[in-house]
Amino acid sequence: MMAAGRRLVESDRYVRAGKWKTWGPSLLLGTDFKGATLGLVGFGRIGRAMARRAEGFDMRVMYYDPLAPGTETENASRAESLDVLFEQADFISLHTPLNDQTYHLIDSGAFRKMKPNAVLINTSRGPVVDMEALHEALKSRRIFAAALDVTEPEPLPPDHPLFELDNIIISPHIASASRSTREKMASMAAYNLLSGLRGEQLPNCVNPEVYAGRAI
Repeated sequence: MMAAGRRLVESDRYVRAGKWKTWGPSLLLGTDFKGATLGLVGFGRIGRAMARRAEGFDMRVMYYDPLAPGTETENASRAESLDVLFEQADFISLHTPLNDQTYHLIDSGAFRKMKPNAVLINTSRGPVVDMEALHEALKSRRIFAAALDVTEPEPLPPDHPLFELDNIIISPHIASASRSTREKMASMAAYNLLSGLRGEQLPNCVNPEVYAGRAI
């Protein structure tokens, strides 16, 4: 969100290309965070964590999640609809699972409802965003920028048209790519394996409902 909003990757390329000659009042202008509205699509554990982090930037946070409780939290208000979120948010961050309801949830119709200064961030699953519609929205400057950690397909082929645009950041699915996080992921997998071999309930089970009514 920060890198796309403030054009950090584009600025780095600008400097490396030898284009930086002097300061200018309109050079590589980005988007402010303070007072901006962050729209969260999905308000589970990750969405709620994102809302807490946005507090540090004095952002107004709104969310849309049909499965989340309808009450407002201390740091986020529930949007009346997804369309309202698209229309009001300056930053839109996706935190949904991929299923029949969220496949290409962000399509050309969604982009038409967004602000021209909107920044889209997808760290959920690639197919939640229609990549052709995203390319058109960015190329036509229908939205300001996008940042993707996931794509469709994954990885993107080298000749994908998104790579021709300056107003997008694409990273290779590295949201968990820190040494401590990957070590914890490996430990969780090992504990699951050992528990399963011992006939015990898995401590990190993605579908714990399988244990309903079973004695472990």
